[in-house]
Amino acid sequence: MPFTLRLTPTLATVIGIFVFLTTASVLYVESTASRRIVAGLGSRLVDLGMDAYEQKFESKINVLRNQAGFIAAAFARGASPIALDEDVARLAFGGLAAAPEGTRITVARAAQGDALEVGQMPGGGMMLRRIPHTEDAALTARLTEAEAADVPFWLPPDYDAQRRETLLSYVVPVRREGAYLGYTAVSIPSSGLSRIAQTLSDETLKVFLLYGEADILAHPDLDPLDATLSEENDLVDIEDAPDPLLARLASLKPVDPLRFDLNEAHAMFEGETEEHGRYYVVLERTATKFGELPVITGAIMPASVLEQPLEELYVSILIALAILAAALAGSAVMAYRIAQPIRRAAAGARAIARLDIAGLKPLPSSRIEELKDLASGFNAMTTALTAFVRYVPRSLVLKLLREGSGSAAPQERQVAVLFTDVVGFTSICEGMDARETADFVNHHLTLIGSVVERHGGTIDKYIGDSVMAFWGAPDHMDNPAAAAAAAALNIERALKADNAVRREQGLAPVRIRAGLHVGPLIVGDIGAPGRVNYTVIGDTVNIAARLERLGHTAEPGAEAIILASAEVAGALAAQQGSARPVVTPLGEQTVKGKTQPVTVVRLSLPGEET
Repeated sequence: MPFTLRLTPTLATVIGIFVFLTTASVLYVESTASRRIVAGLGSRLVDLGMDAYEQKFESKINVLRNQAGFIAAAFARGASPIALDEDVARLAFGGLAAAPEGTRITVARAAQGDALEVGQMPGGGMMLRRIPHTEDAALTARLTEAEAADVPFWLPPDYDAQRRETLLSYVVPVRREGAYLGYTAVSIPSSGLSRIAQTLSDETLKVFLLYGEADILAHPDLDPLDATLSEENDLVDIEDAPDPLLARLASLKPVDPLRFDLNEAHAMFEGETEEHGRYYVVLERTATKFGELPVITGAIMPASVLEQPLEELYVSILIALAILAAALAGSAVMAYRIAQPIRRAAAGARAIARLDIAGLKPLPSSRIEELKDLASGFNAMTTALTAFVRYVPRSLVLKLLREGSGSAAPQERQVAVLFTDVVGFTSICEGMDARETADFVNHHLTLIGSVVERHGGTIDKYIGDSVMAFWGAPDHMDNPAAAAAAAALNIERALKADNAVRREQGLAPVRIRAGLHVGPLIVGDIGAPGRVNYTVIGDTVNIAARLERLGHTAEPGAEAIILASAEVAGALAAQQGSARPVVTPLGEQTVKGKTQPVTVVRLSLPGEET
């Protein structure tokens, strides 16, 4: 008998010794290094990132100030007549030469009551547009505001519906010898500020700009064509920020920025995301730097940037890793061999939970008694489940498991039921032996079953070459009829594609008939204690089956006929576009087992009206 070891004493002895050695060593190194840890490295990284963004933003702002002041001074000196369009355009075009991409210069003239706008076009071109006050209701108000101003000022961000972007504008009133002539305004799009934020942001630091405390002026993830922007909503609200952490800023936990040596910050918050863990948000008021423009520079970084000064810990980590590697070297091979079958068993158990048994491989035997027993028991279980799962509806079981229950008490639901049946099955199989007949039926049922499952349906049963499926249970659906109708139409598509292959092989095409109805049903576990089926019962099932049989009497040569009730047609009425099927009324029809006639429609693929 081969020599074996028991798992518990082996792991207790080997791992206990090495855990003691590694833990003692790591604790010693960490306790030595912790006395030298400071927050300097992390805080410097944050300061540098925010300062870089402020400098970039300041350079943009200075360009606006300088260009607006230069043009206004030229008009004030009389170097260029403000009344002549050609002189205004020439001076504005010259001002754009040194301006950032997307800059727009506006010269408003008090005497004419109009404005000339010069801007950069995509690709480097220029555009000139004259704006009478009748086209811009705010122009007269801005002329009046500039006349009353003694110094240049910033306009609030303004959404331009034509260009679909928000502009930040700096206005300089123009006066000559005390007489008010108008104003010049230089504007840049906020999307340009977001592009700067993109270039300065990475995984460790993300910078942004707030306008006031409630709106986002620039963010690296901000969509320049955000559909929520409008003339009434010039900037994205902070609650709608593309960053989930920033969107929850009002509910984040405040933190003292001095704790991390962030002396320039006026506010700091701590938050957490499910995907990436803890983060810090730092805000720094910068209005005094930009002429009272009410902007706040902000940064978001992982908590590790500030809490783990990498430079101080680098040497300590290397020492700890070296000690850890030496301590684990002796147990590496044995630990791997012990862990390998356990990992495979865990992976196999997860696959079994998904009923994904087909690809499972047997666990190898082991010299360790417990692992040997584990492999033997697991392999026996896999063999039994492989035989069992073949006879249960896998998709249904998975849906019930997702709901947290292995059983389902009967209840009433709004459910759509679909029946399909092959026309002339006997004649199709004539001349086939038993194997060929089984292959044909299996291929046909696989084709239909895959479409049903792809559209969220549950296959209730196979009845020879027929299929019964339903939608709306166990998963709840708002419109089960729409999903069932989409599945029926895609079954028709799949059937026609399969028939094209059959014709190439010299085989006759397969024709099917389908019936579809929606209504209240009892759904759940039905049957005796020893044999239970998850199924649906009720009149809706009968009507769907009768509609399928009714299809056998219509258009014998059609590859597929899908008959549905008026209830299904009503559920499809709200659908628009290419997804909406063609609905052909067939009037009231008498079906077997119903005293009242049923209003019937035929569903067809778009472009195949009957």
